[in-house]
Amino acid sequence: MDYTIEEVLKYIEEEDVKFIRLAFRDAYGIQKNISVSPGEVKKAFEDGAPINARVIAGFEDCPYASLYLKPDPDTLAILPWRPDSGRVLRMFCDVYTPDGDVYLADSRALLKKAVDEAKSKGIEFRFGTEAEFYLFLKDDEGKATKIPYDRAGYMDIAPLDKCENVRREISLTIESMGLTPERSHHERGPGQNELDFHYGKPLKAADQMTTFKMVVNTIADRYGLAADFSPMPLPDEPGNGYHINIYAVNRENGEDVVKYAAAGIIEKIRDITIFLNPTDASYARLGNNTAPDKVNWSSAGESELFYIETRKGKTRVELRSPDASSNPYLVYALLIYAGLSGIERKLPLPEEMTEGAAFLPGSRREAGKLAMESEFVKSIVPEGIIKEYTKF
Repeated sequence: MDYTIEEVLKYIEEEDVKFIRLAFRDAYGIQKNISVSPGEVKKAFEDGAPINARVIAGFEDCPYASLYLKPDPDTLAILPWRPDSGRVLRMFCDVYTPDGDVYLADSRALLKKAVDEAKSKGIEFRFGTEAEFYLFLKDDEGKATKIPYDRAGYMDIAPLDKCENVRREISLTIESMGLTPERSHHERGPGQNELDFHYGKPLKAADQMTTFKMVVNTIADRYGLAADFSPMPLPDEPGNGYHINIYAVNRENGEDVVKYAAAGIIEKIRDITIFLNPTDASYARLGNNTAPDKVNWSSAGESELFYIETRKGKTRVELRSPDASSNPYLVYALLIYAGLSGIERKLPLPEEMTEGAAFLPGSRREAGKLAMESEFVKSIVPEGIIKEYTKF
């Protein structure tokens, strides 16, 4: 739902709102926030709320001591686990310089710029997500263990699936915040779950993923559990993927151009892998169980980088290498630019194959080196973010 600044201010006044969380993200997409009182919100909309820029990952080289958060009224959401009396709201913010310019090292700004670039070329992108996470027990001191909440398997049901109630509450909470999950189920690993979202516009999809992770962590904690989105929580069990379904259409003639986009991403995937898989554990997941480790595609949908299927005249394209330690804003921006490079040249997909394909980077160091040498990456990603991701 879209809100104006005036509607937000009126809501705060009429609905007993006591705290407003102004949320932003660091270079890795990790949500940060400051809380302000109702009397400070109008000022935040007009001038921004200051933050100490240089202590934020990826902002260390910022030439300004302070940056300013300006809330996006369209992202207004009530935090439903907070009291009805003295409500708490959350809005995502854009980051500005003291001069009032957009701070381009902010990944939300990078995504907005990518969307505008696609729009200028008549292309509309949308992304759907399939995110996996584990639920672990906590010990007597409230610290997370590596003991799974259950021993259920793929799409099992209760009583084997003890996570069912947690997933249901996660879904209901997300819906109350204005988001609509598509489906959820138990995954293959013990205590592992998946929740999927429909296609959404890139900015909304990235905001949605950030909200989703916050809700999962909060609801898990309320059940006395710990949620874990990391790529390989358990060494001998399936890792957590963050599969991304990609939609791309020519707005002028309605042509489905997603296969060209997929070909462009395949061409650039090795260069951008460090941003899709930013941790050492990310590379333990790749090639494990059904996680891909090669630059290939297939209509079989097993362990390939891309699963591409055409059914009833519609093409489904699913990218399977990313994991949820990545920053969705940065990931979607890079996928848009890589996709556009394929669309503009009408780049055909390589031959469908499972053998003989090039490998994805096998380590964070290898992935980082490819990114640092890539003119494509350097043309899109600010130097400070590249530096952050390539610390070894």
